[in-house]
Amino acid sequence: QVQLVESGGGLVQAGGSLRLSCAASGRALSAYLMGWFRQAPGKEREFVAHISWAGGSTTYSDSVKGRFTISRDNAKNTLYLQMNSLKPEDSAVYYCAVYRGGSLFLHDSYNYWGQGTQVTVSS
Repeated sequence: QVQLVESGGGLVQAGGSLRLSCAASGRALSAYLMGWFRQAPGKEREFVAHISWAGGSTTYSDSVKGRFTISRDNAKNTLYLQMNSLKPEDSAVYYCAVYRGGSLFLHDSYNYWGQGTQVTVSS
């Protein structure tokens, strides 16, 4: 079983950048397809990005495409989310998760989750 711990969240002004990290332990990150989701207060958990085992294939939600970049360093057992040109509507708790199958865009398709890291973007 893999354990995931996110970090790197914080408060940033609109237009700024943050890089989130997701450190895996218990099993090698290279064994998994991975994703990032986010959840704002009162809203459902929302797909952000997905990455293949070696990082050669990535998928993004339309709301973050062109601004966010998902990447991974399997040697460091770490997943990343580089977030640029941040907007107030990007404010949410961000979660990394292990993909188990099914639609990339549904949270039910992921079975191991981190505890989340808060991102707040001020206007």
